[in-house]
Amino acid sequence: MNDSTHATRRRFLKSTLTAASAVFSAPQIVRSQTLGNETKAAANSRIGMGFIGMGLISEGHVVSFPGMKNVQPIAVCDLRDWQVKKAVDLLKGKGFNDIIATSRFEEVLANPDIDAVCVTTPDHWHAAIALAAMKAGKDVYVEKPMTLTIEEGKAMVAAEKKYGRIVQVGSQQRSSVHFRIAANLVRNGMIGEIKEVYCRLGEFPPPPEKEAIVPVPAGFDYDRWLGPTPFFEHSENRVKGNYGGGWRSYWEYGSRKFGDWGAHHFDIVQWALGRDETGPIEFIPMGFEGADALHYRYADGITVWRDKKNPDNGHSIRFVGTKGEVYVDRGKIASSPEELIRHKFGPNDVQVYESKDHRLNFIESIESRKPTICPASVGHRTATICQLSAIALRLGRAVRWDPKAEQIVGDAEAAAMQDRPRRKGYEIPA
Repeated sequence: MNDSTHATRRRFLKSTLTAASAVFSAPQIVRSQTLGNETKAAANSRIGMGFIGMGLISEGHVVSFPGMKNVQPIAVCDLRDWQVKKAVDLLKGKGFNDIIATSRFEEVLANPDIDAVCVTTPDHWHAAIALAAMKAGKDVYVEKPMTLTIEEGKAMVAAEKKYGRIVQVGSQQRSSVHFRIAANLVRNGMIGEIKEVYCRLGEFPPPPEKEAIVPVPAGFDYDRWLGPTPFFEHSENRVKGNYGGGWRSYWEYGSRKFGDWGAHHFDIVQWALGRDETGPIEFIPMGFEGADALHYRYADGITVWRDKKNPDNGHSIRFVGTKGEVYVDRGKIASSPEELIRHKFGPNDVQVYESKDHRLNFIESIESRKPTICPASVGHRTATICQLSAIALRLGRAVRWDPKAEQIVGDAEAAAMQDRPRRKGYEIPA
């Protein structure tokens, strides 16, 4: 970057100090000498990052990204002022004393010192912010599932290509050695022809039938939190960040367990089967024509089951082939025959993309401009499986899918659910 570019950036920051959150000051960017950390790259060569959405999942990102030598945290953003303050305090504890704080993601995207953003909002805000970020010239790390709807996913893939941006979807199991071994074993036919796969997702409790309507807390922009989704009076459970429920229990804001663990495990199934550019053709809910569990099928007959009782040996994913089986979960892997997991692959074998650190892979891709291990095109295909599974479940009938045309076939009601109405003022960025 040349001196004139930095002068322009400094003028921008000076002019926008008063536009940041009224609760927090927004001083200019901290310099490397202020940090007193010689292990850091020069300030001008670092990747400036903004963090949008300061809920539960964000803390790992706010700690990990700024801990990298070539990353400089610039701004944090959330609709709850206390969550912004918590993030600012956390970064101050790491030696970053000049962090811009705001409730408006648009201010983050307008900042020329920010090269990339980390989007960790609830699912219904992922696409709009990520699309606006790409349009603004930012690279994007977006939590899984990448989108709320199939049509949002198509827009993300188009934007990734149109703007030439780097996108990493937070399907971090792809950067785990155990899932990589499992994918390589399946890809190389080590357990023969795959017949079926079992995935364990679990269940969320349903939302309360009669929720207590309570005042919106001071310092929380609830209407904007709802964003494109239908308006409901405020209740604590509806907006609660909780890995065991909260907003994740509502269809309005996600795909329930499909968008939770399904976005992780179905993603590994896609990867291991080599289907990142396509998808299944039929989704069948439990109870339809006697089905004892929800499942989906690929054109070659491979069937993937959700939460069907099976001997998975305590693992969340089980691949069943004609010559053996592979079981994999976070932190562990097993196989039948047992010696398969010790197989050494050679240069002539199929070996999937290797990433040992999902966040670092994003930063390295920003520098190299080479695709991440989980770009928008991949995140979209996985999210589509989650969304189609949810559509089939909600309608109580089978849904047929054309993965090439990316269109539901022969069911107008189901096809209309590929997108969702958006409240006025919260349209997808053009």
